[in-house]
Amino acid sequence: MKRDKAIETIKELPPEFDLDDLIERLIFVDKVEKGLKQLDEGKTVPHDEVKKITKKW
Repeated sequence: MKRDKAIETIKELPPEFDLDDLIERLIFVDKVEKGLKQLDEGKTVPHDEVKKITKKW
């Protein structure tokens, strides 16, 4: 995660917040960014294949 994104995330929080809330939000934003990067790189599993995999569970 880039510092600018972390600062932007902090600015979106209310004036007072729990540190746990900030950490949760930063982790969430980081995971979304990583997922979008994987999507751009074509590192995803097609929906039909996911259905096949989950049927085996």
